[in-house]
Amino acid sequence: MAAILRAIGAALATVVMIPLVLSVAYGIMDPPSLAVMRARDAGVAVKQDWVPLEEMTPDLVRGVIMAEDARFCLHWGVDLNQMRMVVREVIDGGSPRGASTITMQVVKNLFLWPERSYVRKAIEVPLALWMDLVLSKDRILEIYLNIAQFGRATYGVEAAAEAAFSLPAADLSREQALALATVLPAPGVRNPANPGRRQRAVIAHVERELDRAPWVFTCLDAPFRM
Repeated sequence: MAAILRAIGAALATVVMIPLVLSVAYGIMDPPSLAVMRARDAGVAVKQDWVPLEEMTPDLVRGVIMAEDARFCLHWGVDLNQMRMVVREVIDGGSPRGASTITMQVVKNLFLWPERSYVRKAIEVPLALWMDLVLSKDRILEIYLNIAQFGRATYGVEAAAEAAFSLPAADLSREQALALATVLPAPGVRNPANPGRRQRAVIAHVERELDRAPWVFTCLDAPFRM
């Protein structure tokens, strides 16, 4: 019995260590995404072209931060303020909503499963804290922008820019960049090449915030600071 328990403990320790070690390795290696691998296993012809952060237009990078995680430079991978608000809303009888940061979304896409659950969130939170500790903000953002889903079979900003505008991510106009950035909450519904009324309102809001909140980007290297 003791030998069985030791074997189980060793197996669990290995499972825990794999994402911890890989997170460190991904500081220099471009990681595969479980989401992309699942799509390919399902027979989907995935479009994805990895590009470094410096080959993305700054308007796109800043637009994604403002739209997805405006406190990206202020938290340590987990936005505790947002999480406290969500917990209070649930306690008060409200419907649970996401409080995922960009870092938490990277953890989910690299290591975890897509379905929402409290178990997944319990694993996601410590891994996000660890990733923020061992990787720079720029590297976390670079990974996110290369593995995030922008369409049914389109992952990463380079493939998304080519699909929507026939341009590389480095050459997008500000309007095109913000249209692409605001696709992320609903990549299966929103169309960067032809934004609907609701998405246009989001684009206008993000653009206003970009012009009046340069402090949001202080943790980034040039030229992504404003």
